[in-house]
Amino acid sequence: MTIRICFVCLGNICRSPTAEGVMTDLVNRAGLSDEIEISSAGTSAWHVGEKADSRSREAAERRGIELTSRASQFRQKHFPEFEYILAMDMDNLKALSSLAPNNGERAKVKLLRDFDPDSPPGSRVPDPYYGGPTGFEDVLDLCTKACEQLLAHIRREHGI
Repeated sequence: MTIRICFVCLGNICRSPTAEGVMTDLVNRAGLSDEIEISSAGTSAWHVGEKADSRSREAAERRGIELTSRASQFRQKHFPEFEYILAMDMDNLKALSSLAPNNGERAKVKLLRDFDPDSPPGSRVPDPYYGGPTGFEDVLDLCTKACEQLLAHIRREHGI
């Protein structure tokens, strides 16, 4: 069985593609790319088709991570495709939860940082879009820490 993960933020150009890139890097280094598929999406359609924000791409590249995805919008029809749907903040979590067609699909929706035991419950990945360049580095740090724990969780839960 392939485990499918979708990271979701508002526009799918900063936070969720960063998490996707970080997780892809971790999965590839662990030799699990045949078992785990990763993607990202936004709750809005504002940036559909666009590359990740250049500042996100540049910050990731400095760490040897490539952000290659194009923005897409998460829709109700996508729920059955994923085992894990990971929101970057409470607004995204609420939007996804209200979009879910039933409780089983709604149960797949979690906050990414809830996988980081050092983060208080409900912690968000802040949107770096209107901030300075350090915000993109901070997002990479937060995503890396949470994705490392997410991968450990998946390995335990799914025996891989």
